[in-house]
Amino acid sequence: MSAEAKLARLGIRSRFDLVLHLPLRYEDETALTALPLAPVGKPVLVEAAVRRAEVAYRPRRQLVVHAECDGESLALRFFNFYGSQLKQFERAAEQGQRVRAFGEVHPGWFGAEMSHPRYRIVRESEPLATALTPVYPTTSGLGQSTLRKQVLQALAEAELEDTLPEAVLLRHGLAPFGESVRLLHLPPPGADLASLADRTHPAWRRMKFDELLAQQLSLRLAYRARRARTAPALVSNGPLLRRFLGKLPFALTPAQARVSAEVLRDLAQPHPMQRLLQGDVGSGKTIVAAIACLAAADAGRQAAVMAPTELLSEQHYRKFSQWLAPLGVGVVWLHGGLSAKQKRAAQEAIAAGEVAIALGTHALFQRGVSFARLGLAVVDEQHRFGVQQRLSLRKKGEAGADAAPPLVPHQLMMSATPIPRTLSMSYYADLDVSLIDELPPGRRPVATRLVADARRGEVLARIRDACADGQQAYWVCPVIEESKEGELQTVLDTYDLLARELPGLRVGLVHGRLSAADKTAAMQAFCAGRLQLLVATTVIEVGVDVPNASLMVIEHAERFGLAQLHQLRGRIGRGARESVCVLLYAAPLSQGARERLKVVFETCDGFEVARRDLHLRGPGEVLGERQSGAPLLRFADLERDQELASAAREAAEELLASDPGRARAHVARWLSGRQDYAKV
Repeated sequence: MSAEAKLARLGIRSRFDLVLHLPLRYEDETALTALPLAPVGKPVLVEAAVRRAEVAYRPRRQLVVHAECDGESLALRFFNFYGSQLKQFERAAEQGQRVRAFGEVHPGWFGAEMSHPRYRIVRESEPLATALTPVYPTTSGLGQSTLRKQVLQALAEAELEDTLPEAVLLRHGLAPFGESVRLLHLPPPGADLASLADRTHPAWRRMKFDELLAQQLSLRLAYRARRARTAPALVSNGPLLRRFLGKLPFALTPAQARVSAEVLRDLAQPHPMQRLLQGDVGSGKTIVAAIACLAAADAGRQAAVMAPTELLSEQHYRKFSQWLAPLGVGVVWLHGGLSAKQKRAAQEAIAAGEVAIALGTHALFQRGVSFARLGLAVVDEQHRFGVQQRLSLRKKGEAGADAAPPLVPHQLMMSATPIPRTLSMSYYADLDVSLIDELPPGRRPVATRLVADARRGEVLARIRDACADGQQAYWVCPVIEESKEGELQTVLDTYDLLARELPGLRVGLVHGRLSAADKTAAMQAFCAGRLQLLVATTVIEVGVDVPNASLMVIEHAERFGLAQLHQLRGRIGRGARESVCVLLYAAPLSQGARERLKVVFETCDGFEVARRDLHLRGPGEVLGERQSGAPLLRFADLERDQELASAAREAAEELLASDPGRARAHVARWLSGRQDYAKV
């Protein structure tokens, strides 16, 4: 692998990226430590005269260097070494040279020893380092010394002028950029190591602020660029939409009505909507999506609705067909389970504009699918799709556009995985966000119970009683077939076991490796009440709606993430009965698993679950670069640095208004072309 490829794995694509590749920690080689004073467990720098070197074979092959430090013996041991190292130390012994070794000193059979220290052959009285030695994040095949040399060379050659005006620096108490970045790469002796280690030093504060500011600026610039593009203005009060709302058998909740009005207002504009619709599980996002699709149909445009699983896309298809077929609106379902003939017929209907709404999985943006007049793209569970996948769907609309410049379709992204406000303001600054913050009437909170697997018999009895009372239940398993963790119960084994343990109950099975037809048949049987207990994997995590299902058992609940547990729990509590979710866990629990289960036990509020998930895992894992579509923060922490994040948002607005040239220069410095990886 080339040096450039190795650097690219670290996110280093330009010379200035090396300057912004900041140290993980530091090692102090500015002072020598006498052997008797070396602290236990702490690396130090010692200097000793090289006496001799040999290859020993007990207890294993190793290079042993015998040295003398102020009358004390010191052995350096290397278990992985090259022949050239042996010759280097033999030559040093012959020429009376000394070795400076950095590492932990520990007692050995014949005196002090160091194992695999970092070392350098020196002459007597050679000057010591004048700054702490930085230790950088690196990758396989790229040693610290090589990377350090490249970083420090780039630092010496770089122009470190400030991209921020003096007024911003003074208002927020920020240190100069050049001074800060030099100090972080080469801290002088006496620097506050504690504040450098916990990243509270003024130099770190400046780096975090700049990173947060670059992110905010890039998102706002993407927002402005989108507003400058042209989209079809869709009808916000057309005949189809009026008839649909007039025939609905239920009234929209105030939150659904408010969010629908926000969406319709955006769709009527001549620039592309890019709105994120957030709502907890069961809050009624699908009806808002249907309203948006009817606005497109009223304008003579098409809408595409993309879902991450065939199960969810099929459920959308059934709901949309039920709602819209009476209005004469053509709906087609495109998915991987279609025969070649069925797929071709669906694609031809979409390309000819014979259907107004196309629903499906990622099959919607594959080659061979073209839209006659795509006006709206709806992406459900948007965090489950990569940015490039969402971009591909949008480009389907641009490719089929009949205007010059091409019209860009509107985009509505939906998520039932709430994003905490802190995270949303930082990662979705280029989106308009709508929030459904109430559940429809009749939705009852789900009671959650924590049960050790030693009490499995009690859980089985609860299922038997519930099903005898006319209720239905889910039993969720984490894996399909035997994994390396042999203690995990598999869904196939669980299905067989439960069928034997619960004689007389009608037990079904659904998992991701079943064919689309078999999954559909199992779900239809469960929805119709022909099955009483459904054994499933997380394929039922999103979208499945069975009002009579009032009991869920999640086996090995300690193996699931917080968001996933909350999503699964949202499959019940959709009917009039009280619903119970049993988290069946294997003892003993790790500290992390205990904290996750405690959160789910204590709250049913999706936003509180999300906030505590952010606290436990951090933004990188909650979002992930692939899902967020924005470069994740390397230095700032949104939980710890909320004050800086607020200051950066304020400064971004000011800089774009007063000095857009500086704003773009700041983005270029920090994102180095990655700002093109804009959100879609």
